[in-house]
Amino acid sequence: MTENINPKAYPLANEAVTAKILQLVSQAGNYRQLKKGANEATKAVNRGLASVVIMAADASPLEIVLHLPYLCEDKNVPYVFVSSRHALGRACGLTRQASMSKEEEMIKRMAQRAKQADQLISHLKNEINALRSQHARNKHDGEVELIKTEQNCLKKEVTRLVNKLNRLEGRPVIKVETIVPAAEKAPPKCEQKEVAQPQKAMQNEAKKGEEKTVAKKSEKQANKKGGEVGDEKAPDVSRLDFRIGKILEAKKHPDADSLYVESVDVGEDKPRTVVSGLVKYIPVEEMQNRMAVLLCNLKPVKMRGVLSEAMVMCASTPEKVEILQPPAGAVSGDLVTFEGYPRNPDAQLNPKKKIFEQVAPDLKTNQDLVATYKGIPFNVENKGVVKTHSLANVIIK
Repeated sequence: MTENINPKAYPLANEAVTAKILQLVSQAGNYRQLKKGANEATKAVNRGLASVVIMAADASPLEIVLHLPYLCEDKNVPYVFVSSRHALGRACGLTRQASMSKEEEMIKRMAQRAKQADQLISHLKNEINALRSQHARNKHDGEVELIKTEQNCLKKEVTRLVNKLNRLEGRPVIKVETIVPAAEKAPPKCEQKEVAQPQKAMQNEAKKGEEKTVAKKSEKQANKKGGEVGDEKAPDVSRLDFRIGKILEAKKHPDADSLYVESVDVGEDKPRTVVSGLVKYIPVEEMQNRMAVLLCNLKPVKMRGVLSEAMVMCASTPEKVEILQPPAGAVSGDLVTFEGYPRNPDAQLNPKKKIFEQVAPDLKTNQDLVATYKGIPFNVENKGVVKTHSLANVIIK
C-alpha cells in the first residue's frame, strides 16, 4: 500500500495511529462533528472551527488537498495523513461507490469516438483498395492519374475528419501520405460516391462536438476577467513576486495567541500588513526591525479578522522555524531572482489555480544553508544570495 503513497503526504500516520484516528473519526461522525471534503475542511480551518484535519495520502490527484497543510500551519491546526482513502471514507460513514469521474467519462467518450474513426478509416481503405483493384489492369496513363487523384481526394477527406476529431479530443494529429499524380487534373467529386455516407455521419458528429466545445470555451472566457493571461504560463517560480522587506513592527494578534501582526516595508508607498503564525517559534523582540523575504502577490486574506497582504518566507521543520536572511546590503523593495527563470510575476495569484502550492514543494534550503528553487539560489542582484541561519535541507514556506 505504501508504494502508492505520494511522498508529499507528510506526516503519514502508521498503522497503529491510523486505527486510533479512524476510530476517532467514526466517533466524531456519530456526534455529527465531521466536515467532509477539501472545501468543507478549508472553510472550517479558515473559520477557526477545526480541531484536527485528517487527509487521505492516496487521494488522486493529491494536489486537491495539498493546500490544507499550509493553511493548517498558518492557523496552527494539527493535521495528519492516513494511508487509505477507502478506510477514511468508511470511518466517515460513506458506503456507496463513487461515481465515475469526469476524466474517466471523457476517456470513455474519446475511446468510443476513436473506435468510430478507426471503423471509418477501415471502410475508406477498403474502398480505396477496391478502386485500385478495379483499375489495376488499366494501363492508360490518364485513367491511372485519375485513380491517384481520387485516392488523394479520399485520403485528404479522411485526414481532415480524423484530425478534426483529434483536435476536439486533444489527440495527436495524423499525417497521411498523399499520392501525387504526374499531371495536374481537376479532382473528382468524392462526395458523390457511396463512401460519402459514413463521412457525412462523421462530419455531423464532429460538428456537434465542436459546437459543444466552442460553447464551453465561450462560457469560460466570459467568466474570466478581461486581459487575464497569467493562467497560460507555466506554474514555476517566475510567477511568484518575491521581494526583500523590512519588518518595522510586530505585535501579537488581538484574537489569536499563535499569530503576529506585522507592519512590513516592501518598497511601496506605504507598509503592508502581514499576519504570520510565528509566535511559538520566534520571540517578539526578534521580530522588530529585521529584514526578511516576502511573497507579495498572494491574494490578500483575512486571518482572524486582520487582512494579511503578503507572506514571510521561512525555513521550517516541525520543531523549528527560521525567517530567511537576505544578503548584506539588501534594502526594502529589492527583487529576488532565479537564474533561468526570468521574473514575470502575476499581478495577483489566482487561488483556484494553486500556483504557489505547485511551486512550494521545490522551495528548499541546501546543505550550504542557501534558499533555493529546484537547486537554484534565491538571488538579490549584485548583493548575494538568501540564506537561513542553521536549517539545511528543509522546506521553505
